[in-house]
Amino acid sequence: MSANWRNRTLWTGDNLDIMRGMNSESVDLIYLDPPFNSNRDYAAPIGSEAAGAAFKDTWTLSDVDQAWHGEVADRQPALYSIIDAAGMAHGQGMKSYLIMMAVRLLEMHRLLKPTGSIYLHCDPTASHYLKMLMDSIFGHSRFRNEIVWHYRRWPSKQKNFQRMHDIVFRYGRGEDVVWNQLFDPLSPETLKRIKGGKKIVTFHDKETGKKRIRPTGETSKGVPMRDVWEIKQIVGPTRERLGFPTQKPLALLDRIIRASSNEGDTVLDPFCGCATACVAADRLNREWAGIDLSPLAARLVLKRLRDDRGPLFDDVTHREDVPLRTDLGELPNYRTHKHTLYGRQEGICAGCQVLFPFRNMTVDHVVARSRGGSDHIDNLQLLCGACNSMKGAGSQEQLAARLKAEGIRA
Repeated sequence: MSANWRNRTLWTGDNLDIMRGMNSESVDLIYLDPPFNSNRDYAAPIGSEAAGAAFKDTWTLSDVDQAWHGEVADRQPALYSIIDAAGMAHGQGMKSYLIMMAVRLLEMHRLLKPTGSIYLHCDPTASHYLKMLMDSIFGHSRFRNEIVWHYRRWPSKQKNFQRMHDIVFRYGRGEDVVWNQLFDPLSPETLKRIKGGKKIVTFHDKETGKKRIRPTGETSKGVPMRDVWEIKQIVGPTRERLGFPTQKPLALLDRIIRASSNEGDTVLDPFCGCATACVAADRLNREWAGIDLSPLAARLVLKRLRDDRGPLFDDVTHREDVPLRTDLGELPNYRTHKHTLYGRQEGICAGCQVLFPFRNMTVDHVVARSRGGSDHIDNLQLLCGACNSMKGAGSQEQLAARLKAEGIRA
């Protein structure tokens, strides 16, 4: 399915709403570097390119839209069981964080093409819980790699081994995904045994019965790349450093994009921050889109791309609206579904759960159109006049909570 946005589009806004408005199966590769539930506050230093960038990475149930909670519990009971268990094991903060992640990962699964891949960047704080979410949403058989990004930094005084790595989970949308094999250089030991870095073949010596190797005439590309990556963090006053609190090196994104996409493919970064993935994709002739809550992201990516491509570069679209899906066909007016919905719900209001005559029912959007909800029948329900008025522009879960508080609904 073709994308319903231009190449090089940056959105400022809630990535859940924006992704809900994107066409299904329109993205080849997703890289996300979301908050890690680190219980820390991040801010860029004054005077840096990213000055003003800040976010709170501490989560409570008050940070989570009640509709997200209800959506996962209602539509994905197995997934919700995982989240609920994490809450019991780790606390409500982890449960809230995983609810926030789950509703977004469900949308990312929908957006990926069957040959697409997703790389989820995290650290040991929540990596084991996030892997369970990914197994539930994408399927455990679609797991491809747990990549360890190892780096060095100034050691800290603590009674532990020094923590100097992040985790990147790689999953495929389908069984057969885009894959371009990358290689590590041959080891010094191997180079000592063969001359000129030639490809080698293994054979059994008939006389001794031992396994031996011999070089061929072709130059070796190296050995297939390992899942432990030694890539330097961005430290010190380097040109690449913008001061963004959680900036990742271009070398890391370059490797991911080259491995799991081809030229002309579409890369999406839904937590784009200073848009390292977008810049790396642009350098590698991929199409891309990025989303971030902070307006600063758009300013940073424009500066980075102009620095890369020259002062005349200005081919980036900055949007703050929610896109309208074009992959659902010509949908009839949503009110025409009233008879079907009345039959589905057997005349029972989706709010107060009371039986009403047909004429007392009103068609309502479960997810509002302003938040990426469509006019498709799967996003519609019937409410009685009182419940529809009470819900207003709020969420379905907020309506349910209010009805329970007033003793109208069990």
